[in-house]
Amino acid sequence: MAALLTLRFVAELGMLACLAWGGWQRGDGLAPSLALAVGLPVSAALIWGRWVAPRAPRRLDDPLRLGVEVVLFTSAVLVVATYVVPPSPSTLVGVVVWAAFLASIPARGHEPVPGKK
Repeated sequence: MAALLTLRFVAELGMLACLAWGGWQRGDGLAPSLALAVGLPVSAALIWGRWVAPRAPRRLDDPLRLGVEVVLFTSAVLVVATYVVPPSPSTLVGVVVWAAFLASIPARGHEPVPGKK
């Protein structure tokens, strides 16, 4: 289970990286690119920290929590996949991150939650 939890953590970091990279690529100039490259992953991290993370103050119950996770990971894939035709290597990275998330879903029930044994 430790391997799946590690994969889950790496997928979460990959999601944030995809949002940053995709945001940078989508901007039309330095200021918009920078705003998107910072704003998208920060927004995702705030949502994750508020409703999804094991220590979240208002952690959602399933299936709503899984729905939020799917939306965040799908958004990360779409932001890196939709700006270049034909798909670029960043699209492959986004798909790998999404696949890692899917593979780590069984670990969701085994996350260490503070105060629970």
